[in-house]
Amino acid sequence: MSSTLLERTRALHEEIERSERLVAKDFHTDAKSHTSRLAQNHRVFQCVDGIRKRSRDLLTIYDDEDGSRKDELEGMAAENQEVYSLFYERLKEARDYHRRHPDLELASVDKDEEEFLKSRPRVDFSGEEAQGRFLDLHDVHRSFTNAPKFGNKDLSYLDFLGMFCDFRSIPKPSKLNQEYKAYLEDLDEYLVGFYGRSQPLASLGAPLAAVEKEFDEMWERGEVEDWEDKGLGASTSQVKDNPKLIDLEDFESAGDLEAVGGDRIKEALVALGLKAGGSLSQKAERLMATKGKALEELDRKLFAKGKKPVRNAEEAQRRLSLSKAIALLECRIRALMQLMEKTLSDTKKQVEKKATSTYEELVADMEELQDRGQGDDQGGDGTDNEDDENDNIIYNPLNIPVGFDGKPIPYWLYKLHGLNQEFKCEICGNFSYWGRRAFEKHFNEARHLHGMKCLGIPNSKIFSEVTKIDEAYALWENMKKKNSAVGFTQDEDEEFEDADGNVYNKKTYIDLQRQGLL
Repeated sequence: MSSTLLERTRALHEEIERSERLVAKDFHTDAKSHTSRLAQNHRVFQCVDGIRKRSRDLLTIYDDEDGSRKDELEGMAAENQEVYSLFYERLKEARDYHRRHPDLELASVDKDEEEFLKSRPRVDFSGEEAQGRFLDLHDVHRSFTNAPKFGNKDLSYLDFLGMFCDFRSIPKPSKLNQEYKAYLEDLDEYLVGFYGRSQPLASLGAPLAAVEKEFDEMWERGEVEDWEDKGLGASTSQVKDNPKLIDLEDFESAGDLEAVGGDRIKEALVALGLKAGGSLSQKAERLMATKGKALEELDRKLFAKGKKPVRNAEEAQRRLSLSKAIALLECRIRALMQLMEKTLSDTKKQVEKKATSTYEELVADMEELQDRGQGDDQGGDGTDNEDDENDNIIYNPLNIPVGFDGKPIPYWLYKLHGLNQEFKCEICGNFSYWGRRAFEKHFNEARHLHGMKCLGIPNSKIFSEVTKIDEAYALWENMKKKNSAVGFTQDEDEEFEDADGNVYNKKTYIDLQRQGLL
């Protein structure tokens, strides 16, 4: 039985070396399409995972806690046995071992290395995820819209994609419940699983561990965004020395406090977590009720929703643990979305495209995905022609603008709108505008306005079509000269009125008066 231990050690080393050779050989092949890269990464992950497991087995053998390896080595070095008899005895034991274990090859790869390198490991993706290209948050969105405490039933899926990781949009009082925590746990679980399926060679262990460590430090200091009060609501320790408060010792009654002003009283009430509505006298009375009292002693009806202080240590501990768990989940989800920022952007574009597509276009896209999936299953060569066409750069020698579908617009449309005509604006830093429409529109855009502002020239309609800096300066100087020359002249601009109500300038009025006509 002892010889099987050394044979197992030898087999493990061999399997590790073979896995390393397969990884190097697989990476030597250039995977051009998304599907091919994904399959390659999962094959490599299988090999790496096998190396990790076999390395653990080897460490257990070399630790030799039961002493079996030591006994075997001592038995092989025994001098009381003949060399040949010992050799044939070990050979017989090795053959018996291999006879009992015929499948000592790599469990994660096929015996034929070429066949393994052509294989495509099965990875479960939904139709919306499109082999790891997009996120599928429909279930999470449904949970959010159906949540009565924190959700919004009128929120569309596209709007949800734009706000689901912005947790500040949800009021904190709506978060302090188990339903919201379960929602965050489902979202976190999906994002971790999707990241592992779409990027199998990337590890989330170190990034998430760093996030949790930073979170613990910030939580102790009370610096976690939107959780500075740790979910405990208003408390005396957190409002003490707040510059927004009013020193009530300087006032004898609520009437004296009204002299401070409604806005200042409201600011102090908000800082204390109290209700800030009502008339000036009501707000003053509410604030004066806190004079000489701790917040915990006040009537809970005076506090705004979600700002009520805790009454006992048990309630405080329960709320604190729930708040910390929720805040940590929010930080984890933010960190995950930073890693998958491009995937989220692509998902939004895909949802917008589907929303503006006709039924026929949607059916065609589905058929294309099905054909592509069948081609992946039947291909087996690590290449995907359809994916290559989709992922590679489209041949566009004329630099024709790209349409909504990601392909160049028709050439006749390109010529019709004059997009082949280039207009340069020196004021905009020699920026090029293609087409007359874009050129005319840019005179009211931020780039041109900034350029005119840098020149010290007001951007008026008079400067439309002016793109040269020298021409703009010349026109501006000419305008200033005309404005200075056209001033007020008493003879021409001073008006006089006769007895009949007729209006004349000063020069005409005096001439008519001298002639006796007035």
